[in-house]
Amino acid sequence: MQKVFGYIRVSSADQNIDRQLEEMLALGIGERDIYVDKQSGKDFERPKYKALKTILRHGDVVYIKSIDRFGRNSREIKREWEEITQEIGVDIKVLDMPLLDTTQYKDLIGNFVSNLVLEVLSFVAEQERENIKKRQQEGIKIAKTKGKHLGRPKAKFPECWEETYKDWKSNNITAVEAMAKLNLKKSTFYNLVKKYGK
Repeated sequence: MQKVFGYIRVSSADQNIDRQLEEMLALGIGERDIYVDKQSGKDFERPKYKALKTILRHGDVVYIKSIDRFGRNSREIKREWEEITQEIGVDIKVLDMPLLDTTQYKDLIGNFVSNLVLEVLSFVAEQERENIKKRQQEGIKIAKTKGKHLGRPKAKFPECWEETYKDWKSNNITAVEAMAKLNLKKSTFYNLVKKYGK
């Protein structure tokens, strides 16, 4: 019996999947049949994608929002596409690109057009990934030359630090009490202790 699945990918845990998820649910795909990865598309070493692949059977259909949600490496996109559609015998429908719908265009010309579109779009997806990396590196370089701090903001000493620190050092209060009083996490507290000691 044919089953229908959805595959969603965003590049990081803090990115929103709502737009992709809404489209999949609107197609009538059950939530338990939608597989979501929150990691880079540089390769296909993604837990949910791998899980989806293991349950796919001949005649099933997989929906993807756009080819760059599938992946960002053109060679691997084509390899995975061929494995799913030709070896496993599963159809793929790319919502943003109706020409990439293996349930349609089964004839020679249709296959040629689909392959051509896939070739172009997978190349564009990979180029976009390279451009993103390049822009990030340029941004980091500019920020460093301007003396900007990158990464997490540096922890600052809370208002009543000195008094609380002395109480803790004198064993009047425990470290846990000091952290609670200063409203600090353990790692931040001990980082500030080290910094203050210097």
